[in-house]
Amino acid sequence: MNQVYILQCSDKTYYTGLTDNIKRRLKEHNLGLCRYTKSRLPVQLSWVGSFRNKKLAVDFEQYLKSGSGNAFFRKRLI
Repeated sequence: MNQVYILQCSDKTYYTGLTDNIKRRLKEHNLGLCRYTKSRLPVQLSWVGSFRNKKLAVDFEQYLKSGSGNAFFRKRLI
């Protein structure tokens, strides 16, 4: 299962990512193993969506990182 997720960082910024194991990935973020979030710890999971098709997950992640997708997630997902 492919999962698109949104984290809220300690500085109130958001990080959007893609993984096939959300528990492992959240642990990696909180251990400081990820470049963007390591200076913004702790992080907490704000939203996660699951996709059976990896292409759909990648496309949705890219959409959330776009201007209109960013507005969508701020209004509808968090």
